[in-house]
Amino acid sequence: MQRYTVFLFVLFGLQLSSAQQLLTLEEAIKIALENNFDIQLAKNNLKIDETNNYIGNAGMLPNVSANITDTNSRTNTTQVQGGTERTLNGAKNLNLNYGVSLDWTVFDGLKMFARKEQLNKLEQQGQAELKSAILSKISAVYLAYYDLVQQQQQIKALDTTIVISKERLQTAQNRYSIGKAAKLEVLNAQVDLNTDESLLIQQKEQFKASQIQLNTLLARDVALEFSVLNALEVDDRLVLDDLKNLAKSQNPQLQAQVLNKNIAELQLKQVKAGRYPTVKVNTGYTIGRTEASLGFITQSQSRGLTYGFSASVPIFQGSQISRNEKIAKLQVTNAEITIKQQELLLESQLQSAFASYLSNKKLVEMEAKNVSIAEQNLDITLAKFKIGTITPVEFRTAQQGFIEAKVRYSNALYQTKIYEISLKELAGSLTF
Repeated sequence: MQRYTVFLFVLFGLQLSSAQQLLTLEEAIKIALENNFDIQLAKNNLKIDETNNYIGNAGMLPNVSANITDTNSRTNTTQVQGGTERTLNGAKNLNLNYGVSLDWTVFDGLKMFARKEQLNKLEQQGQAELKSAILSKISAVYLAYYDLVQQQQQIKALDTTIVISKERLQTAQNRYSIGKAAKLEVLNAQVDLNTDESLLIQQKEQFKASQIQLNTLLARDVALEFSVLNALEVDDRLVLDDLKNLAKSQNPQLQAQVLNKNIAELQLKQVKAGRYPTVKVNTGYTIGRTEASLGFITQSQSRGLTYGFSASVPIFQGSQISRNEKIAKLQVTNAEITIKQQELLLESQLQSAFASYLSNKKLVEMEAKNVSIAEQNLDITLAKFKIGTITPVEFRTAQQGFIEAKVRYSNALYQTKIYEISLKELAGSLTF
């Protein structure tokens, strides 16, 4: 029976361990990079841009085609030659031509080169959009993970206060059993213990909801349970000027707007190229065969090389080129305005987040001191309560002060981490 009991405890421990597998932040980020749906979509969009970035798509390569034409007919034919009339009903005629032809645009006002450069910029824009998607989702993973860390710390704080409440209840029961305390003291201690256990249940429920949220970001089984590391450290070396400089060169949203301007400028070049002549060369090799049931020549064959060139110069197209050019110039102007707007928005976000980051750093320092003071106060109060020199109300006040200080410190640390992650995301320096 004892062996069976030990076996059950071991089995339960293994199940609990597997159900609460430790998930590190690095592992969470790796899973998100592999599984997250938005990141997968951005990766596929980048592959599309990479595939499109090809000289043939810019019009730099010739078009080669194989052609065949086979025409047959049966007709009632009458021919008169030298006073002689010849008639044939159902005369069969054949005309067959096949071969290979090449058509190559060798000059189009440099439009093809502008188009190729535009394809390069579109690929770079796809890279910026992928980076933006990755930063956005990894930032969300950071926040969700550290939210679990601070909730886990609060659970541990509640575990600690429940241990103290149980000790208080045991002390009250002991004092009541020897006649040194009233039944009311025992009941109050039991009520406070029940309150603490109720708070722990609510906190665990919130922890489970946050687990589901992180699992959703990682695109895996949402019911999967895990634990997280207990460390929540803040990078306190951030400098606003450094963040601004990084944002100018690394912020993916700003990079995308700059690339939009480049693409608009290249589109303008392509429109202007429409004013220049277009020159094409063509060549081919053709084989032909003709058969006729009636006529002077009843059968003929030909084969040989064809070559030549063509050129066209636009003279008037209903002012379409002028209209397109005006529109393209306005699109360039709009892109420049959007860049300025994005730069101002980025600076505003950095200033606001950095101010909150500094304020919360001070709160962390203050709340860390409060936790130390509250812990010392609780130790002293507990010792006095055991010897009966303070009331249960005073002890409960000290106990609540301790748990509230722990929660405030944990929240302040998490809020500072939020602004740290936000600043690094804006600067494009969030590591993944």
